[in-house]
Amino acid sequence: MAIGVGNPWAFTAGVFGNVISFMVFFAPVPIFLRICRRKSTESFDSLPYVVPLLSAMIWLYFAFLTSDVLLMSINSAGIIVEGTYVLIFLYYADKHARALTLKLVMCLNVGVFGSLLVLTLILAKGNTRINIIGWAGSTFAVSVFMSPLSVIRLVIKTKSVEFMPFTLSVFLTLSATAWFAYGILRNDFYVAIPNVVGFIFGMVQMIVFVIYKDEKKVISSEENNNNIAKVGITSQSINMQDYVINSIV
Repeated sequence: MAIGVGNPWAFTAGVFGNVISFMVFFAPVPIFLRICRRKSTESFDSLPYVVPLLSAMIWLYFAFLTSDVLLMSINSAGIIVEGTYVLIFLYYADKHARALTLKLVMCLNVGVFGSLLVLTLILAKGNTRINIIGWAGSTFAVSVFMSPLSVIRLVIKTKSVEFMPFTLSVFLTLSATAWFAYGILRNDFYVAIPNVVGFIFGMVQMIVFVIYKDEKKVISSEENNNNIAKVGITSQSINMQDYVINSIV
């Protein structure tokens, strides 16, 4: 694939996807400012940053295989941003969290990606190589888009949209829409298909927000904390911004 200038609509969708996705990459900045100020990762999890780093690495490889410049640009940015998040997390994490994060990085970013890279370079050629990486990228993208399910569950359980900013849900949906359009217009279904899932989950988040934003039931602080405890998570450790695992394809 080339950059897509032969199809102005595809190029427009790709540029729009780049812009929106780049903005979404910076959604977790408040979390990391807090981590830097407090010099602690507290109970935040590194998985929402290790996984998108892997996703961006896989899609950058796919972009090089298909000579897709628009995918190269956004996933290069994704690797830089998500990699920075992971480094900051490692710097401020306690011994246990740092060890766990290093294990995740070694397993996913080194192990999984390294295996895909070596095996496809040695055992696969041409379209076969592209298909393998395309399926791998799509699989990770779908798992990434499903990550905020726990946030949706929390909103329904507590009847509070505190942990699910509406604007962020809108941008995630717009991003999925742009990349779906790009994939369809480019006849690249590895890009298009996972973003159908992204669009659906984005719409679900917005619908849930609309349903509960004007919830009249008054929930006391103690009751709200009890509800959160029943879900098995804490308000500190789960937030939509903490789950912006932005899969850019």
